[in-house]
Amino acid sequence: MESTIIKCKDFNAWFGDNQVVKSVSIDILKNNLTAVMGPSGCGKTTFLRCINRMHELTPGARAEGSMMLDNQDIYAMHPIMVRLKIGMVFQYPNPFPNMSIYDNVIAGYKLNGIRLSRSERDDIVEDSLKKAALWMEVRSTLHKKGTFLSGGQQQRLCIARAIAMKPEVLLLDEPTSALDPVSTSSIEDLLIELKKNYTIIIVTHNMQQAARISDKTAFFYMGELVEYDNTKQMFISPKDSRTQNYITGRFS
Repeated sequence: MESTIIKCKDFNAWFGDNQVVKSVSIDILKNNLTAVMGPSGCGKTTFLRCINRMHELTPGARAEGSMMLDNQDIYAMHPIMVRLKIGMVFQYPNPFPNMSIYDNVIAGYKLNGIRLSRSERDDIVEDSLKKAALWMEVRSTLHKKGTFLSGGQQQRLCIARAIAMKPEVLLLDEPTSALDPVSTSSIEDLLIELKKNYTIIIVTHNMQQAARISDKTAFFYMGELVEYDNTKQMFISPKDSRTQNYITGRFS
C-alpha cells in the first residue's frame, strides 16, 4: 500500500495581484517519481517552489491553502526546517563557484550552522556523491572547484548537495533542460535509482522524459491542476481534452 507524503488541498499562489496557482489539490505518494508538466507559464515551477516555501522569497509573493508533509503543516514549520526535509535542484547547474566539490556537498551544513567532525563530513561527502553516481569520477579531485566539472557532472553535484542534508523529498525544476542527451540520460537513470530512498517531484517540459521516468504525472494548465494520474494511463487515455491536446502537440 503506497502512502501519501505530501498532501495539498485548495492551494493557491500569487505574485502580487496575479494568481498563478489556482485551487490545486494533490496527494504525492512516498517513493514515487511524480512529473509535473504543462505549457510555459502554467504555474508548474511556482507550485514546486511553494512546496519548500521558496515562493515566498520573491517580493510580493504569497500563498494560501493547505500543504502538509507527513501530516505536518509545511506553512506552520520554520522555513529552514522545511528546506532541510525538502531539497531542491534547479534548471541550470549551480555549484557554488568559489567552493571545492567537497565543500559544495556539505555547504548546507555550513550555511545552517550545523557543526560536524571531519570524519562526519568525509562520510557525508562520500555517501552523497555515491548516491549521486559521481564519486568514482571525482574522488581524486574533491578539492578542485565544482565549476571545473562538465554540465552533467555539475548537476549531479547539485543533487549530491541536496541529498547530503538527508531530505525526504527532492524537488527538481527541469534539471536536464540545459544538458546534452547523454548527460540527460544519466540524470534520468540516477533519478529512477534515487526514488528508492526519496520522493521525487520533477517539473519537465519534456513529455518523453515524463513518460520514461515518472510513476505519476500532473498536468497543469493556466494555473490549474487539470489531471493527475498514473503516467502510463495519462499518456494512453487522458481524461481531459486539454491533456489530450497537450500530449498530441495541439498546443505547447
